[in-house]
This record gives sequence, C-alpha cells and structure tokens, in this order.
Amino acid sequence: MNESTDEQIDDETDTDELLREVEKKRSLQGWTAVLVAVVGIAFSAFQLWLAARSFQFEFTVPLFGTVELFSLQLLQANAVHVAFAFVLTFFLFPTTKGTGPIAGQFARIVPAATAQFGSDSPIVSVLERLRAVVRWAAVDHDGDRVTPVDILFSGLIMLTPVYMITQFDEIRSMRVRGLTAGRPLQEIVPMTDPIVSAISAIGIPLDETSFAFVLAAIGVLLVLEATRRALGWLLTGLVTLFILYARWGYLIPRDSIIGSLSIPPTRWASIFRDLWFNTEAGVFGVPVTVSLRFIYIFILFGAFLEMSGAGKWFIDFAYSLTGSKRGGPAKSSVVASGFMGMLSGSSIANTVTTGAFTIPLMKRSGYSPSFSGAVESSASSGGQILPPVMGAAAFLIVEFTQTPYAEVIVAAAIPAIAFFFGMWVMVHLEAVEHDIGGVPKSSLSKPMDILKSGWFYLVPIGLLLYFLVIVRLSVARAGWYTIIALIALVAFLAAYTKRNRTILVGSILALFLAQFSLLTTTGVGIVGAIETLVSGGTVPGGVPPSAAIEGALGELGIFVVVVSLALLLVRPDSRSDVLELDDQVGESAQTGARLLGRPEMAANPAYRVVSFVLKSMDDGARTATTVVVSVAAAGIIPGVISVSGLGPNLTALILAVSGESLLGLLLLSGIAAIIFGMGMPTTVMYIILVSMLGTAIEEFGVALVAAHLFILYWGLMADVTPPVAVAAFAGAGVAKADEFTTAIKAFLLSLNKLLVPFAFVFSQGILLMRPTENGVRMMNLSDITDVGFILPEVIVPVVGLFAGVYALGVTIIGYQYAEVEGLERALFAIASVFLTVPELFLLPTEGLLGAFVAVDLSGFAVTFPVRIVGFAILAGLTVLNRRQYEGGDAGVPGASAA
Repeated sequence: MNESTDEQIDDETDTDELLREVEKKRSLQGWTAVLVAVVGIAFSAFQLWLAARSFQFEFTVPLFGTVELFSLQLLQANAVHVAFAFVLTFFLFPTTKGTGPIAGQFARIVPAATAQFGSDSPIVSVLERLRAVVRWAAVDHDGDRVTPVDILFSGLIMLTPVYMITQFDEIRSMRVRGLTAGRPLQEIVPMTDPIVSAISAIGIPLDETSFAFVLAAIGVLLVLEATRRALGWLLTGLVTLFILYARWGYLIPRDSIIGSLSIPPTRWASIFRDLWFNTEAGVFGVPVTVSLRFIYIFILFGAFLEMSGAGKWFIDFAYSLTGSKRGGPAKSSVVASGFMGMLSGSSIANTVTTGAFTIPLMKRSGYSPSFSGAVESSASSGGQILPPVMGAAAFLIVEFTQTPYAEVIVAAAIPAIAFFFGMWVMVHLEAVEHDIGGVPKSSLSKPMDILKSGWFYLVPIGLLLYFLVIVRLSVARAGWYTIIALIALVAFLAAYTKRNRTILVGSILALFLAQFSLLTTTGVGIVGAIETLVSGGTVPGGVPPSAAIEGALGELGIFVVVVSLALLLVRPDSRSDVLELDDQVGESAQTGARLLGRPEMAANPAYRVVSFVLKSMDDGARTATTVVVSVAAAGIIPGVISVSGLGPNLTALILAVSGESLLGLLLLSGIAAIIFGMGMPTTVMYIILVSMLGTAIEEFGVALVAAHLFILYWGLMADVTPPVAVAAFAGAGVAKADEFTTAIKAFLLSLNKLLVPFAFVFSQGILLMRPTENGVRMMNLSDITDVGFILPEVIVPVVGLFAGVYALGVTIIGYQYAEVEGLERALFAIASVFLTVPELFLLPTEGLLGAFVAVDLSGFAVTFPVRIVGFAILAGLTVLNRRQYEGGDAGVPGASAA
C-alpha cells in the first residue's frame, strides 16, 4: 500500500467533523440515522428508475407479465425529486442550534421578563414554558436530533407531489384559469372539513381559498427555509428579494434612473402559479429538470466510484507517478484533486476529503501549511471545469445552450488542461524556490504496480465516455448503464479469487452464450424462454446475430451480479485479493449488521457488496441534496425574470452599464460571477448569472458555449476569493493554517481561472470552434487540414495560452530559476497578457484611438505581432533569470525550471 493511504491523519484533523462543520449538517444516530438512510436510498432508487425506464413505472414479473403502476408527467417527477431533497434537508440540517443572532435576541426575553416582573410572576412562568416548547420543537443544540418542526416541514413538502399526482387535471385547468379556480381543501379531502371549518371560524378563510394557492404559498416558504438551512442567508435573501420584486416591482417609477426595472403589476395567485406549477420557469423549471435528468445520476455515479475505492486508488496512482519528483506531493494533489473534484462537483467536500490525504503529505515534504491548503482548494475547485464530468456544470451547459454533450466536453478540454498546467507550474516553482524535493522512490510503490492493482477503476470512466461520445446515448441512460457496470465490476472482483475464478468466469460466459443463442433462435432471452416453456406459448422468432449480441451485452451486467452474489453466498469465506472498498462501506456494513442483530454478517462478502450498493445510494442522495435545493431556489430567479417580462429591459440595462463594450461586459459579468458565487454552490451561481447576463454576452456574437464557460470559470473563483472563500477556508482547516493567508494564496494560484476565459472568448479556436456565417460550429477533420484556419485561429492562440499561463505562474510565485521581483516580475505579467489575451491590451487602445480615427486592432494581423512581443519578453526574461541562477544568485542549488 502506498504511503498516501498508510499515513494516519487523525493527528492532522478530523475531516468528518470539519466537513460537518463547514456544511453545517447534523450527526445523527439511531433510528433517525436509519430513517435518513432509507429516504436517501429511496431517492436514489427513484432516480435510477427514471434513468433506466423514464417516467413509466411498470415492471415485468416472470409468468405473470407486465405490471403497470403509474406514469409521471415532468412536473410530477420534478415535484417528487424536490420533495425527496427537501425531506433530507430538513432531516440533515437543523432549524437552529440556538446560537445565532436571532436566537440570541429571543433568549433575552425570559431574563428581561424576570428582571421586570420577578421570578414568581405568572408571565415569567408562561414565557419559560413557551421557551421550553420552542426548544423542544425546533432547537437542536448538539446537531444530533430531528425535531418536530423538521417532521412537520417534511410532511408539508410531501403534500405537493401527492397533490400533483392525484389532481393533475385540476392543475392543467388552473394554468389557464388561474389558481383561484382551484378547489378548497375540504372539497379535495372531505375528511378535513372539520379542521377547515375550525380555522375559517377564527377569521382565516381557508374554506374559500384554493388549496393549490395555499400549497404553493407554503411550498415557496419551504423553499426559502430549506435554502436557509442548506445554503445560508445570502441565497435566501436574494431569492426573497426576487419574489418580493415580482409582486411590488411595479412600484418602481418608470421615469427614474432604474425605471427600466419597472414591471407590470402581478397578483400573488399569478406569481405562485408561475413559480410552483410550471416546468418552464420557477421552482420546478429548467434547473430542476436538469438536476432530475442529468445531475443526480452523475453525482450518484461519483458516489459509486468513490465507495468502490477508486478515490484512494487514484490518489495512490497520482502519488506514485509524481511523488518522487521535485514538489511531488503537491503535483499529485493537483492531479488527484482535479480528478476527484470533477466527479464530486463540490469544491468544499473534495478539499476536505482528498485534502485529508494530500495536505499532510505536502506539509511533510516542505510546503507551508497555508500553501498546502491553497493548492488543494484551488485544484479541487478547478475539478469542476475538467471534462468529461465537470461536476454538474457540463449538464447545465448542455441544457441551457442546447449543445450536444460531446461538443461541450471537447470545447472545455484545452482550457481545463491549461488551468491545471498552470497549477503544475506554480507548485513546481514553489518547490524550486524552497528546495522541496520529492519522496524517496524506495518509499513509493511503482506506478505499474499501482496500475495493475486498480486498472479496473478506469473501466467505468471509459464506458461512460463510450456511451456518451461514441454510442451517443442520453445522459441519463449512459449514467444508468455505467452504474450497473460499476456494480457488476465490484461484485465480480469481490468473488474473483484463485479458487472461484474458473467457475465464476465460466458461469458468466455460459449465461451470456445461452442468452445469445436463445435470442438468435427464438427472439427471447433466458427469462422469456422459461416463461414460454411454462406457459406453453409461442416464440416470436430469432433476431440477427448483431442484435443478439447487443441484447446479450445489455444483460451482461445483471448476469455478472447474479453469478457473483450467488457464488459469494455459496462460498462466504471468499476474500478478494484485488478489491479494496472505501472504509465508509466497511463502517456502514458493521452498523447495518449490528442493527440486524447479526454483527458477524459484516465480514460476509455478499453482504459487503450489498452494503456497497446501499451506501453509495445513500451517499449520492446526501451529496445531491444541497444541489437540488440550490437549483430549486435558483430557479425562482430566472422564473421571475421570465414571467415578469424583465429580461429584455435587464439586458438593455446591462449593455448600457457596460458601455456597449464586450471587454466591459466581460469584466462586469466576471465580477458579478464572483460576487454571486461567494458562499453559493456553482450551480446556483451559474443559473443566476446565465439568466441575467447570458443574453447580453450573446449580443456581441460570442459563441454560446464560450459565454457560458466564461461565467462558469469566473464563478468558480468565488470558492477561493476572500472574504468568503469557502473552499480555501476548508483547506485551511485541514492544513491547520491561517484562513485568510490560505485564501489569498488560493486566489493567486487560481488566477488562471480569470485569464483563460478571456483567451477562449476572444480566440474561440481554443475551444476547437470555427466561426461560420450562422455562428460557430465544432471543428472537423477538414478544418485541421485548412492551414489558413488552423494556424492563426487554433495553433497560435493555444501555444500563446500555455506560454502565457507559464509566465503568469512565474509572476505569481516570484521565482523561475532564480528570484523574480520588481520590474522583472511586472514584465512577466505583461508577457502573460500579451501571450494569452492580447485583446486585453489592444481593445482599450482601440477605444482610445477611436476618438481620433477608426481602427480595428482585434484581427490576427495585430494580435500575432503582440503575441510575438510577449514571447520575446518571456524568452528574454528567462535567459536573464537563468544567467542570474548560474551566476550564483539563485540561492537554491540544483534548481530547475518547469
């Protein structure tokens, strides 16, 4: 085993506790923990069914035929999706711990009353009892219990999918007639008539109010509450502001300076209808649809992959490749954190979990604690720009731009590589400056040994790309097949021993050949043949061999799982020599075995495989919960913009503020992305900014994918930008470093995320796109042979990008072969801009000259010479710095540049 997994990190930090503190989650035990796990597993099971069978809930029972349960409309499926996430939110995140400023104000009431009336006063007695009731109902001081308020809120949110599934015809009619046309509660559920009458008797006209209106009002409030718990007050306040704006935005005077923001008057019934019963905008709009169809299944895939042990293996593999090189631990952190951040989609969680392994190794090798935390947080946040998964971002871009998935990940490839190249350069130069060597090779496993021990972890990722790019399956179906393949792989490896391998492989092969043979001769598989034999029916006839192979391969995963589990049940003493599941699976298996009263089951390999599946489903649901809450809340913002008619006016206002300048608009968009991204998930930032700024950027002819990637890159900077810098603060917690110092260094290490987007907006060849009369398209083979295009539009910008990123790395670290400071450092920065984005220099110059003469400085004839100047500056400075080192001024013997 590699040193990276052998090291004990308990003396460094309790990562689980740190992650809970950062995410503000409860630590549940006993029946509540079981209940949350059951809800999470049910959530994942629901999503897996949608990925496999879409919205039709039916299944085939051998000998009995097809059993049809029900089918869902998109609105109904979205409501179930959100309800699951909100129930988990109310269970996982406490209403209050009684330590906040608002709770502090309430806590003063009883002492103040006691001082005023005395401790024996009936008023004080009533207030004390009321305080005790409130604490019991809502306060969770220790973060370890589910309160009655949580159960109440969970029940209320479940009313929405129940109503939508049972009363969908009424919802359809209300889309035209309005919510006030809906029936009151007592007409929908007659048994509630006494309760409704009692409430109406005290002056609340519930008996005359549409239940749909009440449900929508409660639902919107629950969205705000779930958002407050999971994501904090910032997003809650922003969403609340937009809701209030939808109702009272008409009060803005049209002749004022912000008169363009004035909207027509709208009643609450119309607002709630558009926000709660709509799949085009609002809570159940496009963002939640993307989560339902795309995001969840890939979060679940990442959970399965992590629980299979792939995370630890990949860290070990990266460490074996780079650990012995100068600054090796930091380089392995860049590689491993980028990969795991791509899958997890959470900068904070990845910083803490991956950083638990990488940060202690960086510190021991000689990197400072703050730099170690900065490297981990910067690389982890960068994982969300790394294809093919890109966290959840790729799927949002696919949906919002209607661009095929394959084109999105191809376009994102070169910019992502450039960012991680820059990270690699900077950790190398930091190592050179401080003479930080690598780990002795004798203490590392050989890369080939690590690869041989876990090459199979690469199979699911390869299959995912095959399904998405080659076969071009839908995203949901590709995720489903890949997860089944991963489960089959784990089951197979769990059963694969020297004793079992012959019967294991032979049985699987026999079933596969039997399925193929039956399909070619009868047209039905093994199950169908048994049904026909028992029922005495007829078979439809054989299918072509190609179709039979495809059909048999489609069932191969099921065959592998069935045979492997059967063999493990027959031979429970089997112990795999190659499979090493994540430690969380073992802990989950032990907990489950104890709850079942069979602690010895924890060692049973078949039980551990089942535990792996259930733990992955539970973990995937918990991870997805925050994402679903965020997209549900964020959906309100584009919903308000859409239904209020604000969109065109907002675009005009943004263009006016930017001075009708593309560079000004990009800077405005970037700054807004950082501000909106502070403390918010990437998905929320992206949805908000695309809704507000996407159309404005498109007005300048920027490629749609380029505009959306630009917003994504800048938004990710918020995770490492002070004063919020949540990912950097998490890295500081793991590294036990000063938070603000770590955040500053993480921000500097991530500056590539600011420069690279400008490069691909102005040089869209970096995204492997070619301008046409109708916009842009992805490059094809003929474009590669077109020298007049490929050289000026792709090769020159890409080479300039990487050279500029290198120059920026030298600027940030302040070291190359020798120390770089003062004027020399400023010249490296200028070279970086000239090489990467010459337009940042040329467009302001064009604007200044435009006051006297019309001039265009954006063409290749101008940008290429500027890049040549940048390259000359970089080359000259490098030569001078090398001579300084050779002259003995470097102060670090044996230094070498990246």
